[in-house]
Amino acid sequence: MKVLVVDDDSGLRRALTLILEDGGYTVETAVDGESGLRLAGSGTPDMILTDVRMPGMDGLAMVEQLRAGGSQTPVVVMTAYGSMDLAVEAVRRGASDYITKPFGATDVLLTLRKVEERFALNRDADRPDAGPGSRRYGALVAAAPAMVEVAELALKVAPHPTSVLIQGPTGTGKELLARLLHDHSERAAGPFIPVNCGAIPDTLMESEFFGVLRGAYTGAERDRPGLFESASGGTLFLDEVGELPEALQVKLLRVLQEGRVRRLGAESETEVDVRVVGATNRCLLDEVGAGRFREDLYYRLAVVTLQVPPLRERPEDLELLVENYLQARARRLGVGVPDVSDGAMAVLRVHRWPGNVRELENVLERALILSDGGMIRAGDLPAGLASALERPLFSGSAAAQSDPVIPPDWGEGSDTAAAGNAEDPADRSSEDLSVKRRSADLERDLIQKALERTGGHRGQARELLDLSDRALRYKIREYGLEDTSGE
Repeated sequence: MKVLVVDDDSGLRRALTLILEDGGYTVETAVDGESGLRLAGSGTPDMILTDVRMPGMDGLAMVEQLRAGGSQTPVVVMTAYGSMDLAVEAVRRGASDYITKPFGATDVLLTLRKVEERFALNRDADRPDAGPGSRRYGALVAAAPAMVEVAELALKVAPHPTSVLIQGPTGTGKELLARLLHDHSERAAGPFIPVNCGAIPDTLMESEFFGVLRGAYTGAERDRPGLFESASGGTLFLDEVGELPEALQVKLLRVLQEGRVRRLGAESETEVDVRVVGATNRCLLDEVGAGRFREDLYYRLAVVTLQVPPLRERPEDLELLVENYLQARARRLGVGVPDVSDGAMAVLRVHRWPGNVRELENVLERALILSDGGMIRAGDLPAGLASALERPLFSGSAAAQSDPVIPPDWGEGSDTAAAGNAEDPADRSSEDLSVKRRSADLERDLIQKALERTGGHRGQARELLDLSDRALRYKIREYGLEDTSGE
């Protein structure tokens, strides 16, 4: 996938180029909006990452001209918290998402991949279903009854202006549900403004949410609308709403009740028409009981509550998610969509997925990079996934009961080499099939494959394996792999 980076800061352009290339992207750069617009028209990038503030044509104008010309290329804008209103305005004009400075490499890659995933899945959203027994809801696909029920409830609630609270563990797709609510509402043509409540510094909370008048405090050099004004006519998605400090909770409640905001330094209020969707990975009722979240705000937000189950409780979704994410990832990496061996799928089934769908994404991407021959085998998966082998994830499901406890191709390089080792778990003590030993064999194979793929470059292998430099050096010595590694 090709990303066009537009920024007048040469140092930031170089840094972003390194980050994105390490993430598997092809990168092209432009120094301002005018040259970015020309390259976007001639080079057909798959995604654009642009600063908002630039001399000449800024990011806002570039986004506007792209959309006016019919371009549907996803655009992510970069801005500082002090000028977040510009990022929100860019979203109103057609940007897909924004990222706030300062940011790290992980922030950049996660934001781009989130946007990429959404667009890749939306390209297939007109399909009536996503496979036997499954259903598609825009960018969200589901087969598990619990997930289908949540999505169907979201569709029922979507046409109404009701506030909605989405609860569920991190990485389960809460933002996809929020976008489903927005896209099937009368506000679909308006802005969808996502904001991570836990990422805004406390000192900027009030000005970011409610806006500020010029001169209201030192450094307030111009009038700025807040998030509520910018989202008027659309949806404001408050991710991690449980992180809001109590002082802001009081003011948020008032806005929800009265539909008016007052900018810092203003004497009068401004009416806003905003649907608020909150999301949290906590149980807000427990937070209310502990005195950390206001009870009146909870009931104002949770007019309807959508509870998203963790991946471990959605066994029917696993293969469907694997198929969809592999298609999207393979498209970005420019490779064919691989098959997944029975042994690899067995490992995926028994893992408990504490990071949920987000963790599954990362595992599959690494497996795509390390696999060869058009097939993802168990040896291409991180060794840590094997830690749950002695306690099946989807207990009671047909899938869990029919699959071998130890996947047949795990660590053997063949889907049939160890097919005879699928006896009852109680009988395994007499055989040389311990999880500890198998995990070590798999780990050694994975490290060796990573070193081969990177030509012995330890730094690149470390990134693929998600290991520290010290840990990788230790394991290279432990497994006797010095001959295949370099510096």
